[in-house]
Amino acid sequence: MTEFTDLYPFESHFIDIDGLKYHYIDEGQGDVIVMLHGNPTWSFYYRNLALSLRESHRVIVPDHIGCGFSDKPQNYPYRLEDHVSNLKRMITSLNIDKFHLFLHDWGGPIGLGYAVDFPEKIEKLVIFNTACSLNTQFPLRILLCRIPVIGEFLVRRFNYFALAAAYMASKNREKMTPAVKAGYLKPYDSYSNRIANIRFIQDIPLTTAHPTWKTAQAIESGMTKLRDKSIMICWGDKDFCFTEHFLDQWKRHFPDAEVHRFPDAGHYVLEDAIDEIIPLVNEFIGTDRCIR
Repeated sequence: MTEFTDLYPFESHFIDIDGLKYHYIDEGQGDVIVMLHGNPTWSFYYRNLALSLRESHRVIVPDHIGCGFSDKPQNYPYRLEDHVSNLKRMITSLNIDKFHLFLHDWGGPIGLGYAVDFPEKIEKLVIFNTACSLNTQFPLRILLCRIPVIGEFLVRRFNYFALAAAYMASKNREKMTPAVKAGYLKPYDSYSNRIANIRFIQDIPLTTAHPTWKTAQAIESGMTKLRDKSIMICWGDKDFCFTEHFLDQWKRHFPDAEVHRFPDAGHYVLEDAIDEIIPLVNEFIGTDRCIR
């Protein structure tokens, strides 16, 4: 436990969402930053960035329902629209007016879902390996998890997805220590606790018939509302999932974005390139004042 609290030395906060506990960390004071994680990560992914920024900013990092220290209901929809709605309720509950928004993996579409509805609240965007458009170009190892019965068995019974990510998503073996791997896996220690891992995979909209397709389509259409925002992209080039194809889509949507590429970093770019990214983030967000 001591080793984990050394890595994740944050106080837990919760809001109630329809009887479910929605966990978040809320550190520091000043300009507000909201950081959104993906699957199978949780707020632990942003720990180093949160620690570096909490001296100068108020850093808020939620765990999506089903993830991290949030509740993990077994009969919950776990659709993109649900996660966006939960984010909206947290922002409202905390009376946050304007903020910088950091996105990774599923945090991308979730955060964009909020941003296109409330563009006036977004100061700057910082993007880490994620998607901004509808796609069908996902690796076989992820599509395998979508096979009925087999996928759920692999992900929930054998923890296939979270375990594989702990080994494959980072390319820096010195930084991805056993303690760090254990931190990523900590919330996903049982069949029932891995419910969101499989539901996120199943919620990837690959066809127009998928219930999340229209939600994702509406978000993509609304991204023109964010064209005037200052955007920085920090991209791990060795990502097995979010490849060059996804980065190209970001650049098409936001041709003026500031792009930094890390040739030796993987999907967990904040593990592999954190020492290079921290000063870039500090310079990018500067001292602009956000109303809390």
